[in-house]
Amino acid sequence: MSYVEPVFTVPKLRLKPKPVPASPPLPDWGKRVFDVLMAGLVITMVLSWMIPLIGIWIKLSSPGPIFYIQRRTGRRGRHFKCLKFRTMRYQVNAPFSQAIPNDPRVTSVGKFLRKTNLDEMPHFLNVLWGDMSIVGPRPHALEHDAQYWDLVPDYAVRYLIKPGITGLAQSRGYRGEANLLQMKHRLKLDQWYIKKQSPGLDVKICWWTVQKMIQGDEKAH
Repeated sequence: MSYVEPVFTVPKLRLKPKPVPASPPLPDWGKRVFDVLMAGLVITMVLSWMIPLIGIWIKLSSPGPIFYIQRRTGRRGRHFKCLKFRTMRYQVNAPFSQAIPNDPRVTSVGKFLRKTNLDEMPHFLNVLWGDMSIVGPRPHALEHDAQYWDLVPDYAVRYLIKPGITGLAQSRGYRGEANLLQMKHRLKLDQWYIKKQSPGLDVKICWWTVQKMIQGDEKAH
């Protein structure tokens, strides 16, 4: 069975339809029910106290907003506002520049949040709003999409389903600084996940992600 990829719109790019071989994804309603239940539980039990506490910590460490909002690409190429805890020094209209090792822009609080992936906890709000899923291909910055969309064959396949808070590529160590080789490896894992996704695989990916949060991710700059 194959899907016909829709025409996606990305910054300054227009794509033609391409055939995308894949197994049928899980029914949207089943995954959506799981996402809403999990997101609701995390927001109620964790974010309800985490946002005020980390918010105060961020405010004390450097001036600026608590949250960092970045436009990213979602399912079918639609853009959405991705929510994270702010980990860098605030600069109005700062140009896009990916974090690097020992990046001077990252605050002391930000280093801890990035190392433990706690900076991504507000993503659960995006899940509740329907922009993201708990598990799926990680959403890239629009600048990365514009750079790699035509450069990496079948790059757009990763957006046939909702992007995830965590994903197979991220849980297997493909995160951090992006280059052409990294993107190709990420895409292979994203494609494999789209074909093989199942509740059992989602549970495994969530467990691998929790392990990295506890151990600390060396690629989280």
